[in-house]
Amino acid sequence: MATDIDYYEQLQVSRDCDGATLKSSYRKLAMQWHPDKNPGDAAAESKFKSISEAYDVLKDPQKRAAYDRFGHEAFTNGGGNNAGGGQGGFGGAAFNDIGDIFETIFGGGGGGGFGGQQQHRGPARGADLRYDMEISLEDAFHGKETEIEVDVSVGCDECDGSGSEPGTGVKRCSTCQGHGKVRAQQGFFVVERTCTSCQGRGEIIESPCHVCYGEGRVDRPQTLEVEIPAGVDTGTRIRLTGKGEAGARGAPSGDLYIFIHLERHNIFEREGTTLFTRAPISFTLAALGGEIMIPGLDGEKHEIRIPAGIQSGKQIRQRGAGMPVLRGRGNGDMVIQIDVETPTKLTKQQRLILREFQDTETGAETPNSTGFFGKLKDAWEDLTE
Repeated sequence: MATDIDYYEQLQVSRDCDGATLKSSYRKLAMQWHPDKNPGDAAAESKFKSISEAYDVLKDPQKRAAYDRFGHEAFTNGGGNNAGGGQGGFGGAAFNDIGDIFETIFGGGGGGGFGGQQQHRGPARGADLRYDMEISLEDAFHGKETEIEVDVSVGCDECDGSGSEPGTGVKRCSTCQGHGKVRAQQGFFVVERTCTSCQGRGEIIESPCHVCYGEGRVDRPQTLEVEIPAGVDTGTRIRLTGKGEAGARGAPSGDLYIFIHLERHNIFEREGTTLFTRAPISFTLAALGGEIMIPGLDGEKHEIRIPAGIQSGKQIRQRGAGMPVLRGRGNGDMVIQIDVETPTKLTKQQRLILREFQDTETGAETPNSTGFFGKLKDAWEDLTE
């Protein structure tokens, strides 16, 4: 392992670069220095291996954090011991977690794990992905089937996801002897960590695929069918199993999670399965009572009965006219808030009619206002006595 060249310098990126920049730079350099493009060039092959080693460390958030803090010492045994173990201190020895220590101490000398069996991990499962989808309230009511297009890593067709050039294979890792882990020992204590040469797989690709550069996966746009169930709401999460990032070298793919966001509706507001709307009505309808028609998301016209004398702010509930219960039965309610609208433009005849009505008022028609102004009068008289 070349420990005298900074990994960031090898990949020609800054130390605060994001994952996409890191990946892009690696792929550009890997294409430039790949042995297939530089046949017989030992320097190019060495350069390809060094940038691959740097990318393997920096693409892993945990390994990158360890490298940023300790540098190359984070991936050496006992501060410079040989990979197979041997005498040495803890200086610089790195391990994945405290479980590695307990596994080694209590697992027995030759086994390297509980029960005395060698354990090494295979290629890591692909990452889960997120897709944000905005839909209308009508689509949330009825549900829908749609298609989305996502850019995602999929298994490489050239090497069938193995990461190896067709016709070639893998060889046992010489650093860990195929175990996937290496050890550093001092006295009674033994620290065991994942082998950085093979990333715990126990094997090395002899000739990386010229298409995926040994990853076993390539980026490619995918068109996926998505079924949106009736009743979804903002924040509802739909999982498409196995449609996330492909795992490296044939490992299982991650999942794709679709997060639903509802568009703003021009009539209804939603709270759970309840739909809210405001209905302005004339003051004559409010006084005399009657019916109004409210179109529902179900396509039906709901007849709402307005009781005589209704006041602004009063809410009327229409049972079963709200949103469907997600993956359940039945619907919520529709709630209509009444806003009594005072006329602003009156004809001469209308004014005369209202004047006649005003002349016949006794106060019993509007008990709330009559009572309120009566209280104000009493309060004023008390102040002036």
